[in-house]
Amino acid sequence: MKNKFKVISTVLFLSAFIMVISFGGQKAEWKGKIEVKNGIKIVKNPKMPIYGNEIFSIEEDLKIGEVESDENYMFSQIRNFVIDKNENIYVADVKETYVKVFDKNGEFLKVFGKEGEGPGEIGRISSIHINAKNELLVHDSRNRKIQYFSLEGKFVRSKNLGKIRPLRLYCDYNENYYVTTAVIDPPNSRYVLLKYDNDLNLIATIAKIPAPDPTKPFNPFMPFFYYQLMNDDCLLYGYPESYELHIFNPEGKIIKKIIRDYNPVPVSEAEKEEMRKDIRPGRKLEFPRYHSAFVYFKIDEEGRIFVQTWEKPESGEEYCFDVFDSDGRYIAKIPLNFRLAVMKKSKIYTIEEDEDGYQYIKRYKVTWKY
Repeated sequence: MKNKFKVISTVLFLSAFIMVISFGGQKAEWKGKIEVKNGIKIVKNPKMPIYGNEIFSIEEDLKIGEVESDENYMFSQIRNFVIDKNENIYVADVKETYVKVFDKNGEFLKVFGKEGEGPGEIGRISSIHINAKNELLVHDSRNRKIQYFSLEGKFVRSKNLGKIRPLRLYCDYNENYYVTTAVIDPPNSRYVLLKYDNDLNLIATIAKIPAPDPTKPFNPFMPFFYYQLMNDDCLLYGYPESYELHIFNPEGKIIKKIIRDYNPVPVSEAEKEEMRKDIRPGRKLEFPRYHSAFVYFKIDEEGRIFVQTWEKPESGEEYCFDVFDSDGRYIAKIPLNFRLAVMKKSKIYTIEEDEDGYQYIKRYKVTWKY
């Protein structure tokens, strides 16, 4: 593991990554229904997907990372990464104050950014994004700024966040900003999803959910909302108290709901015991009987939605992902043993670790058979 990792052609698309559902290899008729209420399209899905066996496969074709020797290929703790139109990979490391850039074959190209408080200097990278102008945006949480760089690494400008204190920050192609923040107001503390315009003026409050109350027992499986920007600047949002996804248009209006009937997954005793090890001693815990409806989701460029659930297949340690097509129909259930990071040009990018905790970026080629 001491050599620089480049393109790898190991085939992984056989049984470990294919979910076989017994429809006799034939496409089944979708048994859901679509209705419109108050101008909102509601897609109601059944428990079973449309397709049967072997409709999805993946093959690993890239691995970037190195345990020692060449520091250009070493990572401390990857925060996130983005892919440009040429498939170059821009990696933000939370323990560093720079961005590393690799080409589509995994070859190191350059690094830019340095620690500091001046123009183009970074205090702490919380996230990075690419906007419609092909600029790289760096959310600098320590200096409370959004730093803009060209994709070549040249500093362009910065924007002060002022009183906005993001826990998470996303930018759409028109440079509107979606910000998750916390409002501390016991016993009514809450997390809020807000939308700001290019000048950081508040446009809308998208969602509010309860935050943990420090005076009450803590639920370590407490659900949290998740959202992702879509290609058309619509917003996909979900709060997993129920299996329901909402699509907001750029004006902040709900235009579609995607619902799936499902069987709740019980919280196991093993999961409870594992959580007890991770929570500080003396903290009172309160476990729910069942897990939330889902964990998180990702969207690919064709508009398919991958939703990780708490369900596990019989084959191993993976989790099941429910896949919906761009119309919101439930088309497949597949097992994957990694978290999806980026999905671009029929490829899945992930952040993975070896048995010693060293991080790597991997890329998988995706093939659909329907």
